[in-house]
Amino acid sequence: MRGKFLKVAVAATAITMLATACSGGGDDTADEAGGKAGGELRVYASEPAFLLPSAGDDEPSLYVIRQLYRGLVKYNTETGAPENDLAESIESTDQKVWTIKIKSGYTFDNGEPVNADAFIRSWNYAAYGPNAQNNGYFMKRIAGIKDVSSTDPDGEGPKKAPEPKSKELSGLKKVDDLTFTVELDSPFSGFPTTIGYPGFSPMAKACVDAADKCNETPIGNGPYKIEGSWQHNVAINLVRSDSWKGEPGKPDKITYRIFADVDAGYAAFQAGELDVMYTLPPARYKEAKSTYADRLFEQPGDSFTYVGMPMYQPEFQKKEIRQALSLAIDRQSIIDAVFDGRFTPATGYVAPSFQGARDNVCQYCKKDVEKAKQLLQQAGGWPAGKKLTLWANAGAGHEKWLQAVGDQIKAALGIDYELKVNLQFAEYLETADSKKFTGPFRLGWGPDYPYLETYLAPLYSTGADSNNSTFSNAQFDELLKQGDAAKNIDEAIPFYQKAEDILVEELPVIPMWWSKTAAVYGENVDKFVWNPVADADYGSTSLKQN
Repeated sequence: MRGKFLKVAVAATAITMLATACSGGGDDTADEAGGKAGGELRVYASEPAFLLPSAGDDEPSLYVIRQLYRGLVKYNTETGAPENDLAESIESTDQKVWTIKIKSGYTFDNGEPVNADAFIRSWNYAAYGPNAQNNGYFMKRIAGIKDVSSTDPDGEGPKKAPEPKSKELSGLKKVDDLTFTVELDSPFSGFPTTIGYPGFSPMAKACVDAADKCNETPIGNGPYKIEGSWQHNVAINLVRSDSWKGEPGKPDKITYRIFADVDAGYAAFQAGELDVMYTLPPARYKEAKSTYADRLFEQPGDSFTYVGMPMYQPEFQKKEIRQALSLAIDRQSIIDAVFDGRFTPATGYVAPSFQGARDNVCQYCKKDVEKAKQLLQQAGGWPAGKKLTLWANAGAGHEKWLQAVGDQIKAALGIDYELKVNLQFAEYLETADSKKFTGPFRLGWGPDYPYLETYLAPLYSTGADSNNSTFSNAQFDELLKQGDAAKNIDEAIPFYQKAEDILVEELPVIPMWWSKTAAVYGENVDKFVWNPVADADYGSTSLKQN
């Protein structure tokens, strides 16, 4: 599928160069697009949750993993369309059994070959339930997934989950050193697109054998390798890998400076200590636009901000409650007041840029106080004296808009509220995974791959790892299955749209808005590159050279 993405590689025009940008030698050869190689690229980051490709599913983790590892498929920088990377070919006659041939000559940083075994072991490691890997979810379509999984009989109680029947997926079969087959439980035409997600990266045997150690000092197979080890809450330093046989990255070194909050990162950028910030504090946007002008990169985004409903809490199990809360919110007024009108109110669950997206499918996503009151009354009202606790992660500037949401709900429905915004992102994700939210919670979602299903199955299908609301609907699951089995995306879209229709009625999460990308880069950046799926592409971003 070719989405409706725009070309987004941007050349910097400022001529002044910071002296600190010339560290590292590098070669002075320009590629065909004009970007030169060399130097140290210093980028803003927040603390990742993991550096293992089988576990890292949050934005800070993926930004690092995408430079350390390379998989079978990549996404075109201009269009977002899937292209073979380490795959020589990916073929199927029935969309259920796929034969994958791997290019030869690639290795991990420790010298192990990147071959069929490397992919099979990685996918098996991710899928095996006791390993508790976040990206195990993405293996759910592969035959044998039930045999490598087991269910805890009493949640966090004293009983332990039984050992799975198998440690390996029956659907993965090695043909030869550079060929393996993948059998899915059912046909899925989007399979070649999905495996560009970093969770499908290969892993070295040494990494699987010592996963905790590898998480701290990754053994990658990509254009960059880690220098030293992960300096938690301080920095992650990457340098070009001498074992990488593909097109080399542009910077000699990528330094991820880790900040507890985005305002501190922006201050460091202003002081010339950073070259790229992939995000901005909402309150500093106007200032950044005025100050940095042609070094502020903007484009409509496909990241979705939502307020999730903890349906495992009794107060949120009736859909009328969820609908009433959504109807109490004026999204545009919050966008105007907090984000200078930059974002687009969400009226559905699929990004407007994606093939199959529709406008105004959510009847509960536009403020209607009278209808909200009727639905709340219909549901039996809100518990007397109970405050609505609104959750968000700390350090990312969410307090102001979340307070506006609380104020609007209180004004419309008389429900008092309190904010819970004290957890750093990694701890916040643990709270989400543990289903410990006591009220509506802020989260965001960006596409893992350029296929419509990425906005539906990972967040709302029964038992999905990112289904933090615990929504479960048999009809929704069946419609996804029908869409997956369609011959192509055009035939799949009607099924996915019907599934979305269920979401806009049930509201497991309240859609808020679609982002507008705003990144800023320094005067020493020669060419800043933004990938429509992977976001800021640090390995392709070049620096000016002396």
